[in-house]
Amino acid sequence: MRSPQRARRLLSTAIAIGGLVAMAVLGYRLGGDDALRHQTAQATQQLQLHAQTLDQRIERYRALPQVLALDPDLRASVAAPVDAATQRRLNQRLEEANRTAQASTLTLIDTRGIAIAASNWRTFGTNVGQHYGFRPYVQQALREGSGRFYGIGVTTGVPGYYLSEALRDDAGRPVGVIAIKLELSPQEERWPRDTDVVMASDRHGVVFLASRPEWRYRLLGPLSETARAELQATRQYGEQRLRPYAGETAPDALARIGNPAMPGRWLWLRAPVADTDWTLHLLQDASPVEAAAWQWAGIAGVSWIALVFVVLFSQQRLRLGALRRRSRSELETLVRQHAEELRTAKDGLVAAAQEADTGLSRRLAHLPQGVVIIDANLHIVAWNARYIELFRFPPDLVRVGTPIEDVFRYNARRGLLGPGPVEDAIQRRLDHLRSGKPHARESEKSDGTVLEIRGNPLPDGGFVTSYADITAYKNTARELRTLADALEQRIAERTADLEQARREAEAANRHKGRFAAAAVHDLLQPLNAARMFVSALRARLPGEEARGIVDSIESALSAQDGILTSLLDVSRLESGTLQADVRDVPLGPVLEALAREAGVLAQARGLRFDAVPTRAWVRSDPVLLRRVVQNFLSNAVRYTAQGRILLGCRRDGALLRIEVHDTGPGIPPNRQREIFEEFRRLDDGGGNGDDRGVGLGLSIVERIARLLGHRIGLRSRPGVGSVFSVAVPLAVPGDAAPAPEADAVDTDDAPLRGRRVWCIDDDPHVCAATRLLLRRWDCEVALADGPEAALAAAAPGQAPELVLLDVRMGAHDGPTLFATLCERWQAAPLVLLVTAEADPDLRARARDAGWGFLAKPVRPPALRAAMTQLLLRGG
Repeated sequence: MRSPQRARRLLSTAIAIGGLVAMAVLGYRLGGDDALRHQTAQATQQLQLHAQTLDQRIERYRALPQVLALDPDLRASVAAPVDAATQRRLNQRLEEANRTAQASTLTLIDTRGIAIAASNWRTFGTNVGQHYGFRPYVQQALREGSGRFYGIGVTTGVPGYYLSEALRDDAGRPVGVIAIKLELSPQEERWPRDTDVVMASDRHGVVFLASRPEWRYRLLGPLSETARAELQATRQYGEQRLRPYAGETAPDALARIGNPAMPGRWLWLRAPVADTDWTLHLLQDASPVEAAAWQWAGIAGVSWIALVFVVLFSQQRLRLGALRRRSRSELETLVRQHAEELRTAKDGLVAAAQEADTGLSRRLAHLPQGVVIIDANLHIVAWNARYIELFRFPPDLVRVGTPIEDVFRYNARRGLLGPGPVEDAIQRRLDHLRSGKPHARESEKSDGTVLEIRGNPLPDGGFVTSYADITAYKNTARELRTLADALEQRIAERTADLEQARREAEAANRHKGRFAAAAVHDLLQPLNAARMFVSALRARLPGEEARGIVDSIESALSAQDGILTSLLDVSRLESGTLQADVRDVPLGPVLEALAREAGVLAQARGLRFDAVPTRAWVRSDPVLLRRVVQNFLSNAVRYTAQGRILLGCRRDGALLRIEVHDTGPGIPPNRQREIFEEFRRLDDGGGNGDDRGVGLGLSIVERIARLLGHRIGLRSRPGVGSVFSVAVPLAVPGDAAPAPEADAVDTDDAPLRGRRVWCIDDDPHVCAATRLLLRRWDCEVALADGPEAALAAAAPGQAPELVLLDVRMGAHDGPTLFATLCERWQAAPLVLLVTAEADPDLRARARDAGWGFLAKPVRPPALRAAMTQLLLRGG
């Protein structure tokens, strides 16, 4: 009997477990398939919306090349040779059209594939003159009438989508191509970045647009040799490295992705983009599908278990019916057994009744909180063991019908109701229970245990109160607060360290500027003395050959002067110590002085120099602007072997372009960016190799222009010449101050003859050279020495007429020393600051005080002119 019954039980158990597994698997599959269909439908709509948006952006510009291709002016211009005036007109035409269309670039290309005009003709990376014949959109337009192509720009390095259309003559032959470039990066930025992945690939499986950067330029499949050769020939993706993709690529299905790493499974949908050979991809996280599948599996399993219980219950009912029918026939033999069963059932009922009287509730036994329930009369009707455990009540205290007041009083005797009168505390709690209002609070016991107490009224009167032990939570919260305080302290310390590092960096930057100024000052001191000695020596040499040697020495010293000045400018620009004094100034005097200087140099080299006068006013720093134009002119003279140099201005809206034209060798397009780098020079210049500088001029020009906010321009054609320009904001004309006179060689020394002059400089060589030069001009040099000797020689009534004063002299400052000397002289003579300090503030200080100012190294003619002007103005 036992063996068949056991076999039946095992078989039933196996059927139940097997059915449970089968139902769970079936529910998992059905639920996953349903969730997958639902998510696929939503993702398909989203993908179609992205594809439609991308197609609409392209469709917006699709007709523009076709319309421009019908323009008779463009067709006629590209069919004939294009001169400079026609090219400028075409550039402006395309620039205006592109400004209206708000595209990236419009380019006009001839049948050779050379861009003859472009809307970006004003920028350094202009398309004009570039060869695009290898690009498919040019070949397609010339062959089929129109073309389209996506790739990275060979000139600008910016990716975009190109639409092209052929321009045809009256006979229908293609004479050129008009192409428009669209940047699709704004569309790419609108794609979602956090949840989904949206990307577009070409016909080779190369991803070129993606909402996440790690997907861009990925290969979704292996490239054939033909495709690799095509990409290399068209330079479609430039120097970008195409990275392989690792993972499953099944279309419109769930896939696992390994590289780039994306954990879990992803729904991968694809859709073609209209009128292109592109494919738009959408990747969505498939975790909701997995969750839905497991949810369905759980529901199917629970349903199967419920069905098993119903079947078992039915079998039990059938079995009980059979037993009843059998009991009728065997009633007499089973009376005794039934009586025994009744007695046993009675004992069980008695035990259950006794258990009910204790108030312990099995429904509350599984709760982690302590729970107590009272009725409307404030008597205890139920509780669980956790309630007794939390408060350590004696066994006979809590029973069914015990007033809750007794429990409160017991806790009060143990000090659990807090300070204050015990009766008041008990009454407050009883009143609150009678009011039927919910409450929530925290209470800490003497042993450190923290309880969260929550009370809620019952519908038929009474109250249920729960007590949860939250000691661990409170301890964790305190530890988190301690950790947060420590983190805040560390952040404050790190912020202080960063602030200290910033102050140290700024101090180092200031030290760097002061060191550069001091170094250049020390280098210019002997150079200044050498130039004065050379000037004095030249006047004493009788032969032309000897004077030629002296002229060569002076030329070499001038070149050294230019190098040191350039190095000082670079140092001041990098350290940020060079401050711009931007104001409204008349441009005419600045350009006239530069024209006189450049004209002399150009004439010496056999060049024709022309300057167009101007009465315009501009907003700029006149000193720094002069330096920019002076570099343009010196480069033009240096690199032009023969021909003409022209200095002039052109209005450009609210700007004025100062241009320097030359007929030099020109600069190739691929090297036009290099010449603005430090120590870079062209090897095919037309100038003398000894007169080509070190390649700092244009680098300084670009940095000064960036400091002033001016735009530098360059147009050049190899073998024709170059045009350098700087665009300056126009200003409202005002009262023009008299322009400073240029340094001139004045052979008449009468204004200086017999004048009493002091030279104060800490360099003995400078003092000796200056003394020699001043005596040659018939000046009375009462002192040519350092600051200590000047202080010793100063006496009342012995003041000179003019003081040549250096600024940086060891521990002495020139202006401060002069104030001390004036006190001893009891007079204030004229002052000419002769210094290597190129500080604009120092120059402004000298101008406000009525002093003269000369920067070392000093040219003797400039020194003589400055002294003459000071003495005549002072007289």
